[in-house]
Amino acid sequence: MAELAGNLLVAQSGGPTAVINASVAGVIQEAGRHPDQIQEIYGGLNGILGILNEDLIDLQEEKRQTIEGLKHTPAAALGTCRYKIDFKKKPEHAARDMDRLFQVFQAHNIRYLFYAGGNDSQDTAHKIHDEAIKRGFEMRVIGVPKTIDNDLPHTDHCPGYGSVIKYNATTVMEIAADVGSMATDDGSCCIVEVMGRGAGWIAAGTVLAKRRAVDAPHLILIPEVPFLQDKFLAKVKETVAALKYCIVVVGEGLKSAAGEEIAADRTKLDAFGHPVLSGAAERLADIVEENLRLKTRTVKLGYAQRAAAHCASETDVDEAAACGEAAVRAAVAGKSGCMVKLVRLQNRPYKWTTDLQPLGDIANVEHLVPREWISEDGFLPNEKFIEYAHPLIEGELHLPDAGGLPKFVVLEKVPVEKKLPPRVRSGDTDLVARA
Repeated sequence: MAELAGNLLVAQSGGPTAVINASVAGVIQEAGRHPDQIQEIYGGLNGILGILNEDLIDLQEEKRQTIEGLKHTPAAALGTCRYKIDFKKKPEHAARDMDRLFQVFQAHNIRYLFYAGGNDSQDTAHKIHDEAIKRGFEMRVIGVPKTIDNDLPHTDHCPGYGSVIKYNATTVMEIAADVGSMATDDGSCCIVEVMGRGAGWIAAGTVLAKRRAVDAPHLILIPEVPFLQDKFLAKVKETVAALKYCIVVVGEGLKSAAGEEIAADRTKLDAFGHPVLSGAAERLADIVEENLRLKTRTVKLGYAQRAAAHCASETDVDEAAACGEAAVRAAVAGKSGCMVKLVRLQNRPYKWTTDLQPLGDIANVEHLVPREWISEDGFLPNEKFIEYAHPLIEGELHLPDAGGLPKFVVLEKVPVEKKLPPRVRSGDTDLVARA
């Protein structure tokens, strides 16, 4: 493919992670090494929604120290969104969005697009790549993997996952020390809820807190294994009888044997039409208290688990940055319509590299925890899972600090001059993630 010169645009989408900004830093730093192909480096504010609104910033106006500092700053420095270009349900609206996107690309000579995100984000990148071909618009589109859910297919794991399980396993150890120190003959139960609607990778990762058979977590409940109430209660009762307390970790999307989410509130729907999850931990606590008469408390880790840069894995940060760098190198070399993926070379010592996978293989495909990685009774991940997950949490970061607290960076966000009339919006509501 002939050498392509033009401007670069990078954006973020979906729920943030502790290391998504490291991927953006990788894109920016690698882009600076290719001045003949990449002329200007822009950021899209609030993902695809910001690009539609022509809300672009000039990343070359940022200080080098700020870009480097992104590697240790949580959340999405460019802003994120949950916005879907849906040709199936809203074909006319999607067509207008696509027309507008390419007007923005043309106006600002965007020839390189990098989109950091999970399943829906890779679907968006795939659609833009296909549309560029259809329109004859020379452009290279590369997806950058991101999601604490770790549910993207074809990549060994996703940037963000190692850090979330490092934080969650640490927190479970701390909670267990607290609860265990207060255990009496009356017995008690603590239920910790973590993220993971369709896949149980996050909940499963807390098994790394177990160094002895008696250590917490004593039960881990994931969406891939149907919840059986009587079996669950028997296991809690058995654990409390032996230890005087029981620590349970539950993924928010835990499902019944009928395949229904036990915490789903079907009277409320999210931006993608899914029932809002109202609290798996609270539901389980009600079940335990009603049936076993045990003192039960719940802990919901919520946003803290995906924003915990202070407990990020050094391996995770390095991999996230490398994915951004690899994306730029691939695009400059003529690749498009692919997502960067992580490839594990060996476990001990852990070695990895990056490669590419066609976006069509990635978009809207959910990778679940293999059943053979879970114990026969379904309550704990086994050694196969531990061997997979443990290398991802390794490495300690020494974050810059100010006054005893982490020092995060904030982008100046110097706006790029708009060249188009304001976007004409339909009656649909554009949803910006407030995270």
